[in-house]
Amino acid sequence: MKATEDSEKGVMPSTELLAAMGKFNEELVNAGIMLGGDGLKPSTQGKRIAFDGPGRTVIDGPFAETRELVAGYWIWEVKDMDEAIAWARRCPNPMPGPSELEIRPVYGMEDFAEAMTPEVAEIHDRARDKLAGR
Repeated sequence: MKATEDSEKGVMPSTELLAAMGKFNEELVNAGIMLGGDGLKPSTQGKRIAFDGPGRTVIDGPFAETRELVAGYWIWEVKDMDEAIAWARRCPNPMPGPSELEIRPVYGMEDFAEAMTPEVAEIHDRARDKLAGR
């Protein structure tokens, strides 16, 4: 969910919008599609960590280019991009004015096949198992 000027100002959604989004989320959960999701606070409350070799620099928000920021997210498990688009088209407008949803696939471990040695796979499997156990 892309940020807007309102979301970056911390304008909270109306009761009607919260209800509509809640109903949509409930549909996603009932269909077995929604795995997670939340709204994000404005970038004024965020930090970025810039990496350059071994160096790390902390950058305080707010961040420029509101239209490039993320204001919220869902994690969906769908069979393909067409199904994701079909669900996104059903979504209530998540912001009071014009807004956009961006849909991007998540990498699977199979996408890293060339670099995935058995040792590296074991490290990732351990982390995934611990996460699942929470």
